[in-house]
Amino acid sequence: MTTDALQQVTPPLAAPKTLASRYLMLIVCVAIVLTTLAYGTVHYWAQTVFVAGAVAILALWATDAWAGGVLRVSRNPLQIPLFGLLIVGLAQLLPLRGSADAGAVAGPTVTSLSFDPYSTRLLLAQIATLLVFFAATLAFTDSPKRYRLLVRVIVIFGFLLALFGLIQSFSSPDKIYWLRELPQSAPFGPFINRHHFAGYMEMTLALPLGMLFSGAVEAERRPLYIFAVAMMGVALLMTNSRGGIVSLLALIFFLVVVTGFQKQAKADGGEAQTSRGRGALARVGLGLALVVALVLGALALGGEGALSRFTGTVSAEDPTTGRAHFWGIALQVFRDHPIIGAGLGSFGLMYPQYDTRNGLLRVEQVHNDYLQTLSDTGLIGAALGLLFIFWLFRQGLARRETSDPFRRGVTTGALAGCFGVLVHSFFDFTLHTPSNSLLFLVMAALATVDSSVEKAGTKTRKKRRREGEAADLGV
Repeated sequence: MTTDALQQVTPPLAAPKTLASRYLMLIVCVAIVLTTLAYGTVHYWAQTVFVAGAVAILALWATDAWAGGVLRVSRNPLQIPLFGLLIVGLAQLLPLRGSADAGAVAGPTVTSLSFDPYSTRLLLAQIATLLVFFAATLAFTDSPKRYRLLVRVIVIFGFLLALFGLIQSFSSPDKIYWLRELPQSAPFGPFINRHHFAGYMEMTLALPLGMLFSGAVEAERRPLYIFAVAMMGVALLMTNSRGGIVSLLALIFFLVVVTGFQKQAKADGGEAQTSRGRGALARVGLGLALVVALVLGALALGGEGALSRFTGTVSAEDPTTGRAHFWGIALQVFRDHPIIGAGLGSFGLMYPQYDTRNGLLRVEQVHNDYLQTLSDTGLIGAALGLLFIFWLFRQGLARRETSDPFRRGVTTGALAGCFGVLVHSFFDFTLHTPSNSLLFLVMAALATVDSSVEKAGTKTRKKRRREGEAADLGV
């Protein structure tokens, strides 16, 4: 073999796998499960445990750097917008508000740029915690084994969570874990808000569905993947979340477009166009069949009432079921604070100042993550959010161009899951739930992590090594 060939075959030196790095990946996997089971980590006690997990990750990260002699840091640019959001939140805590604006909101006088510094601090702690988990996932998911571990944890847990949600909805629909009753909410599974369960299912079912659409699943395993997707899809439909159903259709459409019109390397000319056309039609048919099967499954399990509540909540006068009022107020807050916003988490405090109704309704969220970003962080936060989305899909679509079918399928599914949740964010605030935010960032990591997780390069090196040995023997 020539020197140039050796340079192409020899992989870059990888940091050694330490015991600390293994425990770190274990914490990430456990956090995906426990943050969900703890009511989505919306209570202070659960958030405290979540922060403690991030502290443990930092300690293990430092231990790994000391033991291995290398500080692992990913260069993935998706970390930049999150870090920028932290900077915006910290800037909002600075006492730079003028005396004329200090009493603009009823309550204690505040001089910080954030009208609700207490909520801003809480959200900063959550964002910092999520950034630690995200950066650690990007840095330490550095082998095919760890990559597959994360995928299996998400798919298996998503399937079990769907079964739990379905069983609980039939046996005790108004309680969580058959014990906690929430008369003023619509729970589903471990979530206090059924829309957040739907958002979680959108991401978990997208992974196996993306692998099926990409042809990355062996024939003998396809029935298991199809069954898992069916259970998660039916559980999503049983939540009667309109945003969830619209997002499910959106992610299926995304899969049809991305996989149906992908490049066919083995065909050329008219054959390539014919192959792409057939692939597109086949995936359109698969998508339609999937939607019909999920609807029939929901009707079979829940009867006519399974989807009647979905249509019954739609009003001809206000199809947004009151959300338009919240959205209008968010735009007013943005109009008055266009650059840096009114402060992370401040909408609940700002709402009464702009509410033109009777004032009896307490609203903490805008029910639209994009408008809430404008309200809370202004144009700066909106620009960071758009930058994150742009880099996510630009990198993810580039990572699909690989010879490793498993990586291609997972990347496709992860992007579809992120796309579905981003569509859902137009109607709800599912990403304000820490468990959903964590899973979203892990999915983003699965879609954009570097090529060290691919197996194609290893197989190619082995094949070339065998060819080189055969040439040396004169075969």
